[in-house]
Amino acid sequence: MNTVSASLRLFGLILLTAITLAAQVPAPKDTLGFTPGDDRKLASWASIVDYFKKLDAASDRVMFDEIGKTTMGAPFVYATISSAENLKNLEKYKEINAKLADPRKLGATNLSLSDKKARDLVAQGKTIVLITCGIHSTEVGSTLSSMLIAHQLASSTHADIKKILDNTIILLVPSLNPDGVDIVKNWYDKTLGTPYEGTDPPELYHKYVGHDNNRDWYAFTQVETQLTVDKIHNVWHPQIVHDIHQQGARGSRLFLPPYMQPVEPNVPKQIVEGYTELGNYMAKTLRTIGYQGITTNSTYDAWTPARAYSHYHGGVRILSETASAKIATPITVKFDELRVPSDDGYDPKVESANFGPLWKGGEWKLSNITDYMTTAAFALMNHAADNREKWLSRFYEIGKDAVRPRKLGELQAYIIDPKDNGKYWEVFSKLRRAGVEITNVGSFEVDGQTYPNFTPVILASQPYFGFASALLDLQLYPHLLDTHGNPIPPYDVTAHNLALLQGLTRIRTMRTAFKFPVAPSPSTSGSGSGRGYGTTREPDVYLYKSHQASMDEGWTRWILERYGYEVSDAMGQAFKFRNAGSVELQSASLSARTIIFPDQSPASILNGYAKGSMPDEYVGGVGKEGVENLKKFVENGGTLVFLNRSSSFAIEQFKLPVKDVTAGVARKDFYIPGSILRTELDTTHPIARTMPKESIAWFENSPAFELLPVSTNSTDGNPQSAIRNPQSKVIASYPKDPKQILLSGWALGAERIAGKAALVEFTIGKGKIILFGFRPQYRGQSLATFPLLFNAIAQ
Repeated sequence: MNTVSASLRLFGLILLTAITLAAQVPAPKDTLGFTPGDDRKLASWASIVDYFKKLDAASDRVMFDEIGKTTMGAPFVYATISSAENLKNLEKYKEINAKLADPRKLGATNLSLSDKKARDLVAQGKTIVLITCGIHSTEVGSTLSSMLIAHQLASSTHADIKKILDNTIILLVPSLNPDGVDIVKNWYDKTLGTPYEGTDPPELYHKYVGHDNNRDWYAFTQVETQLTVDKIHNVWHPQIVHDIHQQGARGSRLFLPPYMQPVEPNVPKQIVEGYTELGNYMAKTLRTIGYQGITTNSTYDAWTPARAYSHYHGGVRILSETASAKIATPITVKFDELRVPSDDGYDPKVESANFGPLWKGGEWKLSNITDYMTTAAFALMNHAADNREKWLSRFYEIGKDAVRPRKLGELQAYIIDPKDNGKYWEVFSKLRRAGVEITNVGSFEVDGQTYPNFTPVILASQPYFGFASALLDLQLYPHLLDTHGNPIPPYDVTAHNLALLQGLTRIRTMRTAFKFPVAPSPSTSGSGSGRGYGTTREPDVYLYKSHQASMDEGWTRWILERYGYEVSDAMGQAFKFRNAGSVELQSASLSARTIIFPDQSPASILNGYAKGSMPDEYVGGVGKEGVENLKKFVENGGTLVFLNRSSSFAIEQFKLPVKDVTAGVARKDFYIPGSILRTELDTTHPIARTMPKESIAWFENSPAFELLPVSTNSTDGNPQSAIRNPQSKVIASYPKDPKQILLSGWALGAERIAGKAALVEFTIGKGKIILFGFRPQYRGQSLATFPLLFNAIAQ
């Protein structure tokens, strides 16, 4: 590495004079057989857990706990690291933090007394720092770095380490996805020394959601998210969360906050101040000691709570993104090869106010990655220790602002219409998990409208109302354009209205003063309802699973496993499903009744991996042979269901008389990057029979359909090349008035899809092809449109 001299390697200037305790505190190499960061070496999850157990046994600064099991049954763990004295008093510090998070618990009769009690607690408290690693398992550096960080904290006698231990409590999660640690290691070891060394595994590195596990911090669908929220975040209320990631290899060497605009409106101003101050401090520290290629205020925004639970719970989220190698295999990047999209906010070849000093290219390896990560982590911990009282006081101010009485004209509460009873239990369960208080009151009247007993009310004057507001209010993403008039894309999506996604539509905001009567407050968490499993048959439903792993396939699989009881026929018999790959779809006999294709590009479905890019057993897709087999399957009475982008595969391969009106349109003319749109349904059709006349669609890289005249012959005269004489039916369409289309998010050029179809069925021979121009099962969140998918399967 040509950015930092050899004398500054391994955690930078902070630890130059560090000396270690007695040899009984093991180094990672003593357990792993190698030092984390060594080329072409990855650790198994069992060996990582074993190392932390040994560290716990050897050091009075470390407590290591298993707090549950992962999706695939591995131990989910974290370490608490602080001074021995602090570890003896953890309950005291939890209680201090809980009171600062919710000043109502101070028991003060007035604001002055509350502030005094808070100052006393601040004087005693410790900065709580949560460091999370490895949520994206191909980003191997952070899980390896967790052991380097823990070892230094457990063994060093350097003055800076003592200060960190005395003034902070470090909560270190070695991996938020332990299952993926082994999935990636096993594939890497299998391909080591082959042409495929350093490739991604041909499967999701989380059983269900792959990379989307970092989009689950408000829906809480996965067990790993639930464990982290329930047993770490909500127990400790950290002031700082350091979320360590990796990014592409050809941009900056390291990203740190502040984030690009926009910031989600419910993020407190103190959070923005905090991540700006801390991110800039970390960047300055690393630059001062010689690290290069560092960018801030670029690439990543702070728009969605899907990635930032802490921003709505009093803690700043410091996302760090270090450049990647090929898993654990070194790469060489020439300076001329450095590039990022123009809308990322910096140029890696040009020094600027938010980027520099320049990295001139060269070899980039795993030890560079762990070096940057550990140095940045210790810079963060030093700031947390040096500014303990400031962090705790800021934390209290956030809580105080949240629980203050609201003024006239301010938002006072959300009132949930009881007519939505049966729909709000899923939303409420997520809000309650996040600490949101939902009150049930007796009958009351507001502005001439009477609400019955047990009407759910969410009052604004509570600690985590901002989280509720982010999920219940409509999002209006700002209209951001670059100098050429092109929309500047969000880092992820623009809408996160969980109420709309889950069918909770009758929400009223209250801005006038009112009082509620006292009444019993029974639970409104509710419970799911649905048909029983009945008699299970052999699989009726196949879910296509490509070797080019699709997160949407994983989400669909998760939904069918969790909600599959909803998919039953008129006799009450539940449908059983299983995965089917390309080879099976090419077989002469398909026994399924329905085959689902998840959101996946047409080229990926048809061709899969190209020969030479992966081992032969993973090469290829459905292919022409599979397409012809699927045609016969439909004509003989089968149903094919295509979700979102896979609908284009059906249109192309089956020559369906329909076109996607969004295809080929320039982004400056049409752009809807993850938004919730309004749809109008034909509820006389069996697929929409259980739905209201107005519903939603999750629109992201989605088609919109216009039906074409039906030809009586196949396109090229070959009866085998196309399915002939399909009969079509529009089941869902977008409003004709473009102004009525967008419900939440951002829609540029919505007039292009006004009046166009969102869900179409083609009857062909004895079977059907169903095209969804959206994701009805989006990230396990869109319960409002689950019935459309289930009815498509069950009809």
